[in-house]
Amino acid sequence: MKREHCAKIIYMDDDDEDDRMLFSDAMQELELDVELKQAPDGLRLLDMLAEGVKLLPEIVFLDINIPSISGLECLEEIKNAEGALSSVKVVMLSTSGTPENIEMSYGLGADLYALKPSSFQGLKELLYDVMTREWDIK
Repeated sequence: MKREHCAKIIYMDDDDEDDRMLFSDAMQELELDVELKQAPDGLRLLDMLAEGVKLLPEIVFLDINIPSISGLECLEEIKNAEGALSSVKVVMLSTSGTPENIEMSYGLGADLYALKPSSFQGLKELLYDVMTREWDIK
């Protein structure tokens, strides 16, 4: 049985403009049917999510260390929201591999914790894995 293919809406939050550009470039090279929206800080991300309440993203990629509201605080807001927002998949994408950050992320409801790859190819492989993953239904 063939599954019908439709565009996925993805949000990405990272204060580093170069990281946002690399993320966007990697998504384009993967040629996935994705609409990517990016935010430079946590408050802007939460505003974007509130504005897009009728068309929520399938996945939100969060950096932990972002201005205004940390990625962990954003994660908590998303997972504690009423309605469909709380079921959005959240991937923590960080340079920090400390056990405390990983444990805290999963404790707050992250669906995946991934270290930012050190190469563009590594980023593409990670994004392909995440975008084609069959997520467990919670």
